[in-house]
Amino acid sequence: MSDLQTSLRPKRKTGWVDYLVQFRWIAVIFVVLPISCTIYFLIYLGDLRSELKSYKKRQQEHDENVKKVIKRLKERDPKKDGLVCTARKPWIAVGMRNVDYKRARHFEVDLSAFRNILEIDKEGMVARVEPLVNMGQITRATVPMNLALAVVAELDDLTVGGLINGYGIEGSSHIYGLFSDTVVAYEIVLANGQLVRATREENSDLYYAIPWSQGTLGFLVAAEIKLIPIKEYMKLTYTPVKGNLKDIAQAYMDSFAPRDLDQDNPEKVPDFVEGMVYSPTEAVCMTGRYASKEEAKKKGNVINNCGWWFKPWFYQHAQTALKRGEFVEYIPTREYYHRHTRSLYWEGKLILPFGDQFWFRFLFGWMMPPKVSLLKATQGEAIRNYYHENHVIQDMLVPLVKVGDALEWVHHEMEVYPIWLCPHRLYKLPVKTMVYPEPGFELQRNQGDTPYAQMYTDVGVYYVPGPILRGEVFNGAEAVRHMENWLIENHGFQPQYAVSELSEKNFWRMFDASLYEKCRRKYGAIGTFMSVYYKSKKGRKTEKEVQDAEREFAEMETPYAETD
Repeated sequence: MSDLQTSLRPKRKTGWVDYLVQFRWIAVIFVVLPISCTIYFLIYLGDLRSELKSYKKRQQEHDENVKKVIKRLKERDPKKDGLVCTARKPWIAVGMRNVDYKRARHFEVDLSAFRNILEIDKEGMVARVEPLVNMGQITRATVPMNLALAVVAELDDLTVGGLINGYGIEGSSHIYGLFSDTVVAYEIVLANGQLVRATREENSDLYYAIPWSQGTLGFLVAAEIKLIPIKEYMKLTYTPVKGNLKDIAQAYMDSFAPRDLDQDNPEKVPDFVEGMVYSPTEAVCMTGRYASKEEAKKKGNVINNCGWWFKPWFYQHAQTALKRGEFVEYIPTREYYHRHTRSLYWEGKLILPFGDQFWFRFLFGWMMPPKVSLLKATQGEAIRNYYHENHVIQDMLVPLVKVGDALEWVHHEMEVYPIWLCPHRLYKLPVKTMVYPEPGFELQRNQGDTPYAQMYTDVGVYYVPGPILRGEVFNGAEAVRHMENWLIENHGFQPQYAVSELSEKNFWRMFDASLYEKCRRKYGAIGTFMSVYYKSKKGRKTEKEVQDAEREFAEMETPYAETD
C-alpha cells in the first residue's frame, strides 16, 4: 500500500450525543477528578498500611483469603447458579471493552482483598504479588531498592492480574517479551476449589495457557514475577524522523534492532525503546539506557523530572524533538516508567481539551489523571456507543518487518495520530499458546529476530479518526472488523482489552485454541468459567446464550483447534 490519499467521505450529522461528549469536561472537572483524586489517596493509604505489615502477616492474610475463595467456589450449585466470575463491578476494569458478560446471571467470587505485595526476594530476584497489585504500587516498593519488574506497564492503575490474564507491554519488551513472559510461577484456584501452582516444570500446560485466557481457566490469586537490577535514572535519547511511513518504520527498527542481527548484544540494543508517529511524515524514536545518579548529575547533563504535576505531557515534550533536533536528557527511573500516566498517553486531550495548558497543569495537574473506571461509570450507554463508533482505542501486534505496512493501513483506514510503537519479543515456546510466532520465522532471520523469538511491535492506535475530526462519516465497527481481518492475514493479534468485532470463527483464526481447550477440559473450567471468546465478545450476553455456548463447547471434540 503506497497511496496514502484518504478517500473523501460524506459529512456526518451532528446529534445530541456529540454535544454531551464535547462538554463532558465539565463533569470530569467537577465530579470525576475530585473523586478520582480521593480514591487515589485512599488507595495510597491502603498501600502504606500493607507495607507496614510484615511479609509473614501478609502471607497469613493471603492464605485466609484463598480459603474464602475456595469455600465460595464449593458453595456453588452448577445446576442453579450461573457461571463463575469475580464480584468486581463491570465499569472498574481499565480496558475499553464492555464487561457485558456480567449482565447475564452469574456466580460472584470476591477477590477484592488480593492487593498486597507478598514478598520482594532480593536474592532470588522475584516479586511475589497478588493480582490486584498495580504498577504504581509495585514500582513505589521496588525502585528505591534499585529493582524493578522486567516489564513495567506505563499506566499506574494497570494490575498484575490484568496484565497476565490479558496483555501487558513496555519499552523493555524487546528484551524480556510481554509481561506474562516474565512470570515465574502462578498460583491458581481451579473450578473445583483446588489451589495449584503452575511453573515451566510443574503443571506446565496450565502455566503456558494462562496468558491471554482472561481468567477463564481459574482464579489467579498470586504470581511470582522476575525482577531486574536498575539504576536511578533513565538516559533518554529523542531522535526525530522525517519521511514517509515506510521510512519512519525503518528508522524505528534501526533504533533497537541491529541490521547485523546481533540482537542479544547489550552494547547495540538499548534498555528501552518507544516510538511516536505524529503524522504521515513525522515521528520521534526514543531509546533509553539505565544511568546512575552520579552520571545523571554530571555537569552539563539535563535532568527532566517529568513526573511533576506541572510538567508538559510527555508525548508533547517528545514532539519538540521535531523542531529541536536530537537531544538527550536524564529522567528519574520511576517517573520514566509512568511517563504516560498523567495524560493517559494522549487521550487526556480528548477528556480535557485544555488539560495540556500550563495554567491547568499548574493549578490542577496534581489531580490528574481521572480514573478510567470512573470515566466509564459516568458515561452512560449513549456515550459508550458513541465512543465505539467515533473513537479508536486498539493495539495491533504485528511482526516487526510489517510495521510499515501496518502504519500505512492505519493511515488509509483510520487516519489516527499520534500512533504509539513499542516492540516486543514473541517467544518460540515448547507448546503452541494462544499467541505464537510465525511458523519458520527462525529460518528467515529478519531484522530483530533471534532463533528463539520473533520480534513483534505493538502499533497503538488511540484517538479520534481523521474523518470524525473533519466532520465526516466514519463507521467505527466496520473499521475494527477490517483491522481484525488485516491482522489475521498478517499473523497479527488484537489484545482483548479493546472492543472486538471478531466472530467466534475469526477469533480462533487469530488465536490458537489447542492448548487453551485442552486445559479447559483438564482443569475443569468448562461449565464453571465462561470461555475466553464469550468473555471478550462485544454486546450483551443472555444466560441462555452463554450456557448454550458452554454446552456446545463441552460436546465438541476439538473445537477450532488447528491441526499441525
